[in-house]
Amino acid sequence: MEKPKNAFKGHCLVVPYPTPGHINPMLQFSRRLEHRGVKVTLAVTEYIFKTMQDVAFSSISVETFSDGKVADVETDIQDYLVRLQENGTKTLTKLVEKLCASDDDHNDPLICIVYDSFLPWALDVARKFRLVSAVFLTQSASVSNIYYHVWNGSLRLPLSESSRVFIPGLPPLEASETPSFLHIYGSYPAIREFLVDQFKNFHQADWIFFNTFYKLEEKVVDWMTKNWPMVRTIGPTLASMLMDKRINEDKDYVLNCYNPNTDSCMKWLNERPDSSVAYVSFGSIAELGKEQFQELAWGLKNSNVYFLFVVRSKEQSKLPKGFLEENSKSEKGLVVSWCPQLKVLEHKALGCFVTHCGWNSTLEALSFGVPVVAMPQWSDQITNAKFIDNVWGNGVKAARTNDSGLITREEVEFLLKEVMEGEKGEEIRKNASKWKELAKEAVDEGGSSDEAINEFVANIVGY
Repeated sequence: MEKPKNAFKGHCLVVPYPTPGHINPMLQFSRRLEHRGVKVTLAVTEYIFKTMQDVAFSSISVETFSDGKVADVETDIQDYLVRLQENGTKTLTKLVEKLCASDDDHNDPLICIVYDSFLPWALDVARKFRLVSAVFLTQSASVSNIYYHVWNGSLRLPLSESSRVFIPGLPPLEASETPSFLHIYGSYPAIREFLVDQFKNFHQADWIFFNTFYKLEEKVVDWMTKNWPMVRTIGPTLASMLMDKRINEDKDYVLNCYNPNTDSCMKWLNERPDSSVAYVSFGSIAELGKEQFQELAWGLKNSNVYFLFVVRSKEQSKLPKGFLEENSKSEKGLVVSWCPQLKVLEHKALGCFVTHCGWNSTLEALSFGVPVVAMPQWSDQITNAKFIDNVWGNGVKAARTNDSGLITREEVEFLLKEVMEGEKGEEIRKNASKWKELAKEAVDEGGSSDEAINEFVANIVGY
């Protein structure tokens, strides 16, 4: 039973890394805490806050801290991370002081900081004020375990191209199936160091949360729990109205970084047959080169399946000449600059999801039972695609088959038909449906994720 909003028994500060892909799962987790009687304040950077003024957060308060960023100007990642820690530590400390003083007046004591694993310095802030600390990992438990073994030195870099990687709780991996920052050793060294260093103190937190569900990554979670008893799976952290429907006010699904073409997307999908549409989106960060974009576009057209293709405005120049004009005359495809992904994925017209395999998109596809055509680009996407294809069986990974390392139009066409119409597609759809049921089971009352959140709340507020 939901507690009245004036009957909070404690107060948590939730601090995500300042990108929508990290804010959204922690926002949904915050809503589940609030539903259980915990007052929640979401702390975002001042720059991010300016872009989300029109977003509703129920009764969750939003406060800001500084990362030193004042404009949308790309900077060196190493420089940004240094400024984020320096400015973030100082301004988050001031925010905690402010909240502690305010809570004394309103009898909602600040008792906990839930912080993104990409912000390991937030643990020091929690300790300074003797608050309970909970680290929240927004990548899969499997990918996190790979980075952890790099941090502790048991997985040595650089990896040999021909070597196989053996990590506790994971299937054997080819070097090329590890995150790109590891197997392409010279790429983005600052990001690799950043991802590895998130594990320098994570085991010192009072709680370790993974945005996954137990049955999805059972073996690796069991291995972690033996080493760190405070590990809990609390996902998938999607809006309650899309999963267990226990939070009636949970209508604003996510923070969008672009304005979605909601009406046109939904109208078009409503007019398509069940399980007939391929949804194609590569998120807000991943970028395909011009040649790859054109191969993908021709593959979609040649497949003769219905498709909803998200092409950000800055990338429309990469499409084949005349593609948009020709497509606008056809009923087969709809090209939009952005769309409400969760509403699309839950739509009955969806037949498959062509995705870059970021963890949020991967978990969403699993949770809605949508078969996947995996086209990973970099980072953890490569490992996620491996699991989609070979472990979970809810999709297929596209092969880079030509001399330029591109996924050809023929490969795109073949995989779309295979997943949506072929014999292998039947098995994939069956697996996708199974994971949908298990994801819902995890967040339903008494499920593994539900119980983990209940345990956490009972521990910090004493009921």
